[in-house]
Amino acid sequence: MISRIRPLVLGERYSRLKQARAARHARILYTRSEATPEKTIAVRFAAILAAFLLVVAVFWFDRDGLKDALDGVVSFTDVLYFTMVTVTTVGYGDIVPVSDRARLLDAFLVTPVRIFVWFVFLGTAYELVIQKVLEDFKMSKLHQQLTGHIVVCGYGVTGQIAAREMVAKGNAPNKIVVIDMAEQRLQLAAALGYVGLRGDAASEDIMRLANVGKAKVVMVSPGRDDTSALIVLTARNINPKIKIVASVNEEENFKLIRQAGANVIVAPSRVGGFLLADAVENWHVAEYVLDLLTADGRVSLVERLARAEEIGNNALEVTDGLLVRIFRSGEKIGFWEKDKLTIKAGDILLVIVHNDTGAEASQQA
Repeated sequence: MISRIRPLVLGERYSRLKQARAARHARILYTRSEATPEKTIAVRFAAILAAFLLVVAVFWFDRDGLKDALDGVVSFTDVLYFTMVTVTTVGYGDIVPVSDRARLLDAFLVTPVRIFVWFVFLGTAYELVIQKVLEDFKMSKLHQQLTGHIVVCGYGVTGQIAAREMVAKGNAPNKIVVIDMAEQRLQLAAALGYVGLRGDAASEDIMRLANVGKAKVVMVSPGRDDTSALIVLTARNINPKIKIVASVNEEENFKLIRQAGANVIVAPSRVGGFLLADAVENWHVAEYVLDLLTADGRVSLVERLARAEEIGNNALEVTDGLLVRIFRSGEKIGFWEKDKLTIKAGDILLVIVHNDTGAEASQQA
């Protein structure tokens, strides 16, 4: 069954990726480059040298079309010199093409070679120097601006849905930092307005670049529980007070991830299993649960602190929605426990509200 479903999921993700790229005329196919910077420079130098030797050979065999104002004789050294100053656009004018063929060669051979050489020089400078300087400048500026943001570690299906829901619930896209190893995923994230960082989220360096020290929450969903544990440990080491929400695949790893420092652990497989089992006997429960959790549903499940005007009142008198649970000093109080429903200072209320007020209540909480 999994083998049948997976191609459908991958097909849907590829379709979304293709649509996002097409709007910006961006490439879709990414392959790993095998060339090191040293090899890249060597290959480009060889290409320039080959183009230069081609021009030298052509002008040498057509040297009768050139005129040397100094002594009237065009030697091989003169051809090398003329080729160099012509290709680099210096052109002192001491050696000039005088025949029609020499001028045509200069127009249709040397000019394209000259453009090619400058493109290679500028492209190499941009890739190896300018791009790095610009990236460092942007990272420095971004690092100063990032505060109270959300860090998403792993931008697979779970990470994408989580980021999309955070935006739907009122968070600005540029306040979401995505960390992933796959360039394709980061391109997709950037197309949606998120900040993308390519690297291993378990690395302290990349987490510091994401400014985890000033982040609001870290969401961990790399797809592997062992990787999740490492990421949680790294984030907790950098920021001991930050809220960490981790996605876990295997139930036996709950304890490990919690010991690593996760505040909230979510098991997508367990949640899906519960809903599937419940749907055997019920028709509408799964739909309502999803309605509660998604930003575009008719209702929202909101967790908020008890307001000053509510303290001393009965919890069933909450006016902005339907109260379903109270959290009081580690105790979970249900709406049926009549003797405990008087709201006290510090109580956290779990309330079902109409979606028009859900976003506002969540932000106030």
